[in-house]
Amino acid sequence: MTTDVAMDQPGEGRLAHAPSDHPPIARAKVGVVLANLGTPDNTDYWSMRRYLSEFLSDKRVVDYAGWKWQPLLQLVILTKRPFSSGEAYKGIWNTEKNESPLLTITRAQTEKMTERLKALYGDDVEVDFCMRYGNPSTESVLNRMKEKGCERIVFFPLYPQYGSPTTATANDQAFRTLMKMKWQPSIRTVPAYYEHPAYIQALANSVQEAYDGLEGRPSKLVASYHGVPERYLLEGDPYHCQCQKTTRLLREKLGFTQEEVDTAFQSQFGPEKWVGPQTVDHVAELAKQGHKHIAVVSPAFSSDCVETLEEIQEEIHDSFMEAGGETFTYIPCLNDRDDHIEALLQVVNNELGGWLG
Repeated sequence: MTTDVAMDQPGEGRLAHAPSDHPPIARAKVGVVLANLGTPDNTDYWSMRRYLSEFLSDKRVVDYAGWKWQPLLQLVILTKRPFSSGEAYKGIWNTEKNESPLLTITRAQTEKMTERLKALYGDDVEVDFCMRYGNPSTESVLNRMKEKGCERIVFFPLYPQYGSPTTATANDQAFRTLMKMKWQPSIRTVPAYYEHPAYIQALANSVQEAYDGLEGRPSKLVASYHGVPERYLLEGDPYHCQCQKTTRLLREKLGFTQEEVDTAFQSQFGPEKWVGPQTVDHVAELAKQGHKHIAVVSPAFSSDCVETLEEIQEEIHDSFMEAGGETFTYIPCLNDRDDHIEALLQVVNNELGGWLG
C-alpha cells in the first residue's frame, strides 16, 4: 500500500503531515468484488417488471435498435412476462430469507471467500459481492469499497466462460461506476476461467459424487449451458467455443468416452437462430433414442438460479420424461462447495499478484 496514513483508530486515520483538522480517511486496502447476474427484489409484478426491464434493456443482452425494441419490450413483453417469471421465481424462492437462491448462494460464496482471504492477508483485503441487475447494485458496492479505502479492486464476474451478455456487461457496469468517481481506484477484471484446472476438478468432483450416489449409472451426461444467438459466435464472441472446451476438459478429467457426454444450450428466446442443440429438445431426442437415465450438469452457472432450479428441473426434466425417459438426475451447480471456493480463490490470488503478499 502506498498511501502514508497515521492511524488514529482501527480502520481510519489521517494523512501524515496533514493538518490536525484534516478529515479522517480509511486505511488503504485491496478490494475483491464477486459479481453475479442479478435477482429481483421479490416475486410480485412490479419487482419482476423492474428487474426484467433493466435486464432486457441491456444492449449486451438484446442488441436490437432501441426504437424498435423498447416499445415492444415496455408495451407488450413487460405487460405479461413479469407474471410468468414471477411464478417461476415463486417456485424456487428462499422464503426463509425472502430472497432468490442466487442471492443466498452468492452471499455464501462471498462469506467463504472472505474467510479464506482474511486468513491469507488479514485486514488488507475487503471482500463483497454485487449484482449486474437488481441489488446489491454494482455501483453501490464499488462506492462502498472506495469509502472503505480500497484503492485497488479485483472485479470478478462469476462466469467461467466469457460471454458478451454476461462477463462483458458486468465489466461495463463496473467501468460506468468508475466514470462517476473523482478519484478512481485501480481495477483489474478477472478473465474467463473455463479451463482452470481447479475449476475443472471441482466440476468433475461434483459429477463423480452425484454418480456415486445413484443406483444406476446414467447413459448420458448432458452439459447444459445458457444459449446465445448464433450471430454472437459469428461476430467473434468466444462463449460457444469456451463451452465446448469446458465439456471436453470435464469429460477427459472424468475419463468418460465421447459417447457418454453431450453439450447443449438452454434458455432460448426471440426469433433468431441460437447455438444448439437446444437442451429441451435434445433430452427428448435422447429419450427417443433409448436413453432411459440421463444426468444434466450446468458448467456455465456458478450458482443455482431460476435457469437451473426451474428450467432444468421442471421444463427440461418434463421434456425428457414425456418423451419416454425414466430417470432424470440434475447435478447442482458448484455453489459454495469448498472445492469451488478453492478454485475461485486460486483465480483471485493470481489477479492479486503484486498487490498483496
